Amino acid sequence: MLGAGIVSEVFDFRGQGLPRFDFALCTDRPGRVRTDVGLPLVVEHGLDRLASADLVIALPWNDFRTPPAPAVLDALTAAHGRGALVAAHCVGAFALAAAGLLDGRRATTHWRFAGLLAERHPDVTVDPDALYVDEGSVATGAGAAAGFDLCLHLLRREYGATTANAIARDLVLPSHRDGGQAQYLATPVPEDSQDEKLSEVLAWAREHLHEPLPVAELASRALMSRRSFARRFAASTGTTPHAWLLGLRLSRAEELLETTDLPVEEIAHAVGFGSAAVLRAQFVRRRGVPPRSYRRSFTRTPPA
Repeated sequence: MLGAGIVSEVFDFRGQGLPRFDFALCTDRPGRVRTDVGLPLVVEHGLDRLASADLVIALPWNDFRTPPAPAVLDALTAAHGRGALVAAHCVGAFALAAAGLLDGRRATTHWRFAGLLAERHPDVTVDPDALYVDEGSVATGAGAAAGFDLCLHLLRREYGATTANAIARDLVLPSHRDGGQAQYLATPVPEDSQDEKLSEVLAWAREHLHEPLPVAELASRALMSRRSFARRFAASTGTTPHAWLLGLRLSRAEELLETTDLPVEEIAHAVGFGSAAVLRAQFVRRRGVPPRSYRRSFTRTPPA
């Protein structure tokens, strides 16, 4: 039920210049489908609905240890074969693996079942830590609420940061979470106010991206040593201060490229890169295209 709720919320129509999606739930046996919380869900569409889909997301299901019906696997394979983007989150990844769509690719799933996925499908490179893995025509997401991370990533990939951020804001979600699943495993409740202080410092850093922001200064503002700050930062975010700042700066650069006419040099300084050349190098590494090409792609009005 959570998986169905996640995708229906993300791809719901909100107006206000955002893309409108033709969203539908499908099953191999249309009608009343019993969910994991006991509530029945009426699904009108059969697998034939997948024949015209641009994006197919396989949702988690209780009996994932048993492969889906052959008709489901054939429908997934056919959708991928004609060029649709096929994705899954949580144990929905087992359906893509059973269809052979993950062979030779990296993938993720809920950390609890990553070992089982790797054992059953040795041709799949399973990353148990990633929140999502994008392999181009196939994408997978981690467990439970990480379905939001996958869906928002797909929106960001196809429509740009502005659209993904707007929908995330409507859902009261971060548009991008740093780190991986490891940060959510048996994390103890903080025994002091250090995490609260860390949150204040991160909020301050977001407002001062145009400044250098060395780790020593962030640690000082958090009233910690550099070593303690780095350890607390990794425990809270699953990544390093440098990687967190880099991702934040690039995301902000994407927004400015999409929504303003500022020259690339000005954007570079506004987000904390010393020059347009540095921004370009980091942008190409992350997006695969230079900033100007990205701007041309994502300032157009997206199709319905």
